[in-house]
Amino acid sequence: MSAAVPHNTLTRENTVILACNSMLTHVKAAQTAMGTEIPVLEAAWELHQQPEQMRLYLQQTLHSLSPAVTTVLAAMGFCGGAWERITVDRQVVIPNLDDCYTMLLQTGDRQIGNLKQPGHLYFRDSDTAERSPRAFLRQLCERYGTEVGTAIFGAYFGEYAHGEMIDTGAYDCWDESFVADVQESADLVRCDLGYVTGSNRILEKLVSGRWDAQFLVFPPGHTIQETDFSLGNGAPRLLY
Repeated sequence: MSAAVPHNTLTRENTVILACNSMLTHVKAAQTAMGTEIPVLEAAWELHQQPEQMRLYLQQTLHSLSPAVTTVLAAMGFCGGAWERITVDRQVVIPNLDDCYTMLLQTGDRQIGNLKQPGHLYFRDSDTAERSPRAFLRQLCERYGTEVGTAIFGAYFGEYAHGEMIDTGAYDCWDESFVADVQESADLVRCDLGYVTGSNRILEKLVSGRWDAQFLVFPPGHTIQETDFSLGNGAPRLLY
């Protein structure tokens, strides 16, 4: 289910982008690079904590769009099952991968469903403040008490030995305040911290209509299933 479309057929009137608000920096950078101005509909990052809630949001949003919108570009992957059993009523284009981390780790044109390495915890520009492991620890302790919350946190992140900031070029991952914020989270997880090269290539191709084997183009009436995706190394592991 892949295709390519002329760049000028994707307009503000007939196309929208669906994006988690944690990806807005990268969506904006992709549109700037490709010279597009497609409207963006934002999904709250918190919906990822419950894929069924994200699925409901996606379903309701698709059905609420104007009939003039003929193409929906999803700036996300399968996202833990968020697209499962959704029947689309217009063309929907989704990168053929598991989640946003694999999206930003992709630097070439070969379809790879999951690029995350076991034991590696990845960070991007939005994984700070209330979206950080540090905030997750605080929430656990508030809910269960310090001792139990800390134990849950340790078990959850126990498999991670390496932390890596994804350098996509769309944000300043060398900024001192960003690095300090991420370092604090890495220290809590007890993993080292470094960099990994990524890119904004997938989103640039998405918004410019260059839909090759890295994308799934679903026609109206199709019911999306996990089996439509080639998730590579296995189903994605959502963080928190």
